[in-house]
Amino acid sequence: MSVIVKDLTKVYDDRAVVNNVSFEARSGEILGFLGPNGAGKTTTMKMICCYTQPTSGQIIVDGFDTSIDPLSARKHIGYLPEHNPLYEEMYVKEFLQFIASIHRIDNKAKRIAEVIGMTGLEKEQNKIIGTLSKGYRQRVGLAQAIIHDAKVLILDEPTSGLDMNQLVDIRQLIKNLGKDKTVIFSSHIMQEVQALCDRVVIVNDGQLVADESIDVLSVRMSGSQQVFVRFEEGKTDIEPYKKLNGVTSITFDQGLYIFSTQEGRDVRADIFHTAVQHNQVIIELRQEKANIEEIFRKLTKAEKYV
Repeated sequence: MSVIVKDLTKVYDDRAVVNNVSFEARSGEILGFLGPNGAGKTTTMKMICCYTQPTSGQIIVDGFDTSIDPLSARKHIGYLPEHNPLYEEMYVKEFLQFIASIHRIDNKAKRIAEVIGMTGLEKEQNKIIGTLSKGYRQRVGLAQAIIHDAKVLILDEPTSGLDMNQLVDIRQLIKNLGKDKTVIFSSHIMQEVQALCDRVVIVNDGQLVADESIDVLSVRMSGSQQVFVRFEEGKTDIEPYKKLNGVTSITFDQGLYIFSTQEGRDVRADIFHTAVQHNQVIIELRQEKANIEEIFRKLTKAEKYV
């Protein structure tokens, strides 16, 4: 129950919009698939879903090679595209009945009721889709993507147009779905990626520039890290801390001591033990690493990640 992408390339008019990209999305994880506009994200997703044929490379969805058996691969995929195509003249429940019929779902009424409940469409199920707000149309799109209980979910900007209350509900739904499915999730909202994703794949100009967990990537991209310490009595004797392994400098600003450390070195435990040894009370201790937004900007600007 995974998605394996090997050496994937798509060429349009002698330009490689996806260039030799390889990654794997595993069962039980939510993979953030990120990149700036025009980076090749949507094209890659369409190739995984068998809507666009690759120029070269291989895609395996739950054991099915999409170039050999695309129909079997499609049966295992639930897809919500960025521009959510819906039959706006249909009623919500009528539309979901139509989609359920396409997938030949047994006991359609029960499954439709489950999906309506999961996506929060109870009050809108008897309304015409074209009369719904953008946020509720997005919920209908998500409902059609999950109605056949696909093992692999490809969600391109699934929270687009949702208000804050709707965001909380849909994020929790995606998190629950990710427990036993393979979810590839694309979003321009970096805080959402940080909250939802176990791992991120970042593409830029059609090429893969990162494929790691957010925590590992944060450490790698941070360079020298900073630890912020506030002592109970404000200024204190910092001489013992200068000798700690990995501490490169200590500065004082607005009641906080700022410890600069070597890349990958976590000195928080050493700081704590030193404070105990010298009868000093720490009331704040935090380490700052690069967040996903900073990582994204670094990797998709001029400088490349190696």
